Amino acid sequence: MKYCDWTLGSPQENLACDEVLLDACETGALGGVLRFWEPAQYFVVVGYANQVMLEVNQAFCQQHDIPILRRCSGGGTVLQGPGCLNYSLILRIADSPCLAGISGTNNFVLQRHQEALQGVLRIPVEKQGYTDLAIGGLKFCGNSQRRRKDFLLFHGCFLLNADIGLIEKALPMPSRQPEYRVNRPHVDFLTNLKVPAQSLKATLATTWKALDPWCDIPLEPIARLAEQRYRSDAWNFRF
Repeated sequence: MKYCDWTLGSPQENLACDEVLLDACETGALGGVLRFWEPAQYFVVVGYANQVMLEVNQAFCQQHDIPILRRCSGGGTVLQGPGCLNYSLILRIADSPCLAGISGTNNFVLQRHQEALQGVLRIPVEKQGYTDLAIGGLKFCGNSQRRRKDFLLFHGCFLLNADIGLIEKALPMPSRQPEYRVNRPHVDFLTNLKVPAQSLKATLATTWKALDPWCDIPLEPIARLAEQRYRSDAWNFRF
């Protein structure tokens, strides 16, 4: 599996990159990828089917120049920014029977991450809800997926030193929440791991045997998709 640690220059390009890499795998150019990226600015990302008016404090985001974008995968709405470590894992569906469906994929990936992170953190890590990882009932990682015919994208965000107070201001209570949340506000539901990003990168790279560095960044298709989709209000505010 290819390994890449790329943070591109804009939020739109970073979202587009995941989709371009998935397409590259689907067309046979790549056999699988583990990518990491760390945003330098704040922006909101809603899930593919989220309604912006329900999931985002638009007035606050507009007042503080926080862009509102939409990703190609499902899941809930997040605030990205400094202190967040994102990973993008692209897997060949035929490589494991567990990857044949959405639930099986969630369990397959999250169980491997749970076991790997417990070795680094030295404390119990919980699988919660459908796609969350938590410690003591406090969420530190949310995940989602996008599926094609032969490959899938499974990506998520680790809170390392994120501004949880800002999350509270930018995002209202979600319209849907997992049972274990029990209606807790963001400040009482989320937690930071406060560990070096490099230790998580190394652990996940070993877990997925992503030991083949790859630096051939497909900049042109990323820039084109970022412009056509991720900078378009027709896409970002479609619901």
